[in-house]
Amino acid sequence: MTAPTSTPPRAAVPVDYAPLRAHRRNRALIQVGCVLISLFMAVPIYLIAVASFSTREGLNQFPQPLWPKNFGTETMATFLQSTGIVGGLINSLYVGVGTLAFSSLIGAPAGYAIARFAFRGKDPYQLFLLFTRALPIVVLSVPLAGIFLQVGIYDSPLAVILLHTALALPTTILITSSVFLAVPVDAEEAARIFGCTPVGAFVRVVLPLALPGMAAASIFTFVMSWNEVLGATILTFSQRTLPAQVLSSLSDSPLAFRFAGGLVLVIPALIFIALMRKYLLNMWGTTIR
Repeated sequence: MTAPTSTPPRAAVPVDYAPLRAHRRNRALIQVGCVLISLFMAVPIYLIAVASFSTREGLNQFPQPLWPKNFGTETMATFLQSTGIVGGLINSLYVGVGTLAFSSLIGAPAGYAIARFAFRGKDPYQLFLLFTRALPIVVLSVPLAGIFLQVGIYDSPLAVILLHTALALPTTILITSSVFLAVPVDAEEAARIFGCTPVGAFVRVVLPLALPGMAAASIFTFVMSWNEVLGATILTFSQRTLPAQVLSSLSDSPLAFRFAGGLVLVIPALIFIALMRKYLLNMWGTTIR
């Protein structure tokens, strides 16, 4: 009888951690990059906010502290009580919402047609849309001012809405066409088989699926309309939007007035983007949370 032979212990296989370390390093670099980009955008807004809520004496100090030591609402109150500011703010909201409605009503059907139908000249048409954005705003504004004088809508928010709609339509059409292209045609055809009309299939099936992309287009439209200055200055005189009103009085304004105006110009656009954030997350996925 022979004694059982013992098997030698198997040598441990070395684990290569290099890919895992590279993945962690790349992820850390991406996060650092995101933080730096966020700081690059957030720090100027914070400094403007600090200056807007500082007293006149605190605003003249050098260097400025990162946290306001002389907090006060005198600067902001003076800005809001200035002539034309509240009216300009109302006109800006009216023009932004009107531009958003007009560009959506015109741009969404055009984007749907580009996504669903093949027609002659489709590609040149999409390229031609971009030519509108290539023209300087003054080239569009000056002829439009003459036309608006003839039809009697010069110096009104409607004139600025029409100009901003013309500027926003190329972006709205191209974004919505790419969004509608991603919606499955089978879902729309299934809705029509079950009795929906073409309009009903669009409203009940296509539109809910395209809503996040249309929200992204609306953000671009509202922010563009809110920040546009030159066209609003040319087309209005007494019914100016807030950026045009601030620009017209900028050269004669004190430094505190400029900081307060900058903060008031930024806040509504940030609020609108925050309200539309959930639609952007639905479109881009949850990886950017």
